[in-house]
Amino acid sequence: MSDSAPSGADADEDGGPAQVSSPDYHSENHTAAQTCGWTANALRGEGKCYKNIFYGIESHRCIQMTPVVRCNERCVFCWRDHNGHAYELDDVEWDDPEAVVDASIKLQKKLLSGFGGNEEVPREVFDQAMEPRHVAISLDGEPTLYPYLPELIEAFHDRDITTFLVSNGTRPEVLRECDPTQLYVSVDAPERHTFDQVVGAMEDDAWAKLLETMAVLADKDETRTVLRTTLVDGENMHHPDWYAGFYQQADPDFIELKAYMHIGHSRGRLDRSSMPDHEAVMDFAESVADHMPEFDEVMGVPASRVALLSKTSDTWVPKLKKGSEFWNRDPVTGD
Repeated sequence: MSDSAPSGADADEDGGPAQVSSPDYHSENHTAAQTCGWTANALRGEGKCYKNIFYGIESHRCIQMTPVVRCNERCVFCWRDHNGHAYELDDVEWDDPEAVVDASIKLQKKLLSGFGGNEEVPREVFDQAMEPRHVAISLDGEPTLYPYLPELIEAFHDRDITTFLVSNGTRPEVLRECDPTQLYVSVDAPERHTFDQVVGAMEDDAWAKLLETMAVLADKDETRTVLRTTLVDGENMHHPDWYAGFYQQADPDFIELKAYMHIGHSRGRLDRSSMPDHEAVMDFAESVADHMPEFDEVMGVPASRVALLSKTSDTWVPKLKKGSEFWNRDPVTGD
């Protein structure tokens, strides 16, 4: 769910994967965290992530992390270095969920520690950032490859930290057991041919698994569900009616359509012209909505080139609304 690549998004001189050795990318065993550009902006009072506008997330209090820096897809639009994404897991010694939560908070505090002496950052805002209330399990890799993901989500919730989980949908049996605050699944093609061209799945049954995941999402009654599509002009930005038909299988609460960004290693796979502007994203979103009349709200955030399709104008996570019990228990700002 990151909207910005790190300053070290390119490969290192020795050819190693930048996501491991970049100074902006901190890890402890298989847990990794990274400062999102919007977190830094929010600390300085320079704007918040679209997830604040759409859902109520406080950007300066959000951890961007992953419990596994490995992935079973090679998406053409990904800014990460595919060479660092081997997904064979036999050599991993897995930490338990509590250790992953501890590592995530520890890494976040370390990443943000320098802002404590920044004159542009109010002390109260910095103190709040040192007590994170949200986690985006989305930084890198495919989180469902971590064998204790449902328990990890529960462990974050036990510490009053909301969870936004982002998955590629290749492990429906894992997602069936996961109940995060909000569950995202990437749908980056409306049919198999485009899927093969854009997603580059490493497993032959990835498309079938994604279809199965749509049924899993449709069965989720308590968990807020989101389908997310990264739009790449000339690659997957076609047949909005097909996307609508695919989306409807999952009966999602929300649909996000977001522009591909020409950054990091994706620049070696795609031209800059593959990056649609915000107007093109909104036009495509409107075209999809034409085939999904129940989604009669179409919102956009130009700074992130993202559109949201919703069945209601009230899109915030209920517990994140101002004055809720969640904020009353806040260790920094609560009563």
